[in-house]
Amino acid sequence: MGSMDGRVAIVTGASRGIGRHIAERMAAEGAAIALVARTVTRGSSALPGSLEEVMEGIEARGGRVAAIRADLTAPEDVETVVARAEEALGPVDTLVNNAGVNFYGPALEIRPRRYALMFQMMVHAPFRLCQLAVPGMVGRGRGWILNITSKQARHPMGPPYPDWAADGCVPYGMCKAALDRLTTGLAAEVHGTGVSVNALGTSGLVMTPGVAVVSPHTPDNAPVEDDGAMADAALVLCGSSPGAVTGRIAYSMDLLERPFPEGPWSLSATF
Repeated sequence: MGSMDGRVAIVTGASRGIGRHIAERMAAEGAAIALVARTVTRGSSALPGSLEEVMEGIEARGGRVAAIRADLTAPEDVETVVARAEEALGPVDTLVNNAGVNFYGPALEIRPRRYALMFQMMVHAPFRLCQLAVPGMVGRGRGWILNITSKQARHPMGPPYPDWAADGCVPYGMCKAALDRLTTGLAAEVHGTGVSVNALGTSGLVMTPGVAVVSPHTPDNAPVEDDGAMADAALVLCGSSPGAVTGRIAYSMDLLERPFPEGPWSLSATF
């Protein structure tokens, strides 16, 4: 018996990195997983990892899984994700908005197309997926939304700004700040329905394939966390009783070291 037996979860950005770890962890706990990403087959991307590989691993361990090829920078693809997941696996009660992209550089030099792609993938797509998935969760009296955020959403402290001058993450931080506000605002709107809405970020650097590509932009002294920490923390937030843990912006290692009890608290609090 697993903590997510009988559940159906959508995990976006599931072909590699944090999304893959979360999908595999939830599958190990009994959830049927709808894997969502652009890279379906081996070798079809410059980055390692594919839905095919993740799916094979989950099936080999006895899990139920479906691969959904979707480009979340394309609104027409976003519209189909929930319906395709439910057709393959049944009513969705868990949604993990993990897919992300970052183009580093000074804010005044980010090209409009890159700026638009970041907002489409990390703000507009999660918002629309919530609109498509949450009504069914409310109707069934239980659901779990997990938005993958980042400490880049926090405001720079200063002046002066010794740790932020060459950060290069202003648009990315803007996207994650919007995602945090979606988390707390939606949690407030659906409070009492049995639907939990939380955000989870890394406490340290997770060297995913995507991060490795831009690793020259990461500080040499950045703290590094274990690959599985985000998956374990995701299970804490999504394995709780319906509606019991909600409105939280948490960070992986902090959450695992100091888990909070189920029960009411301020929706605006940051863990």
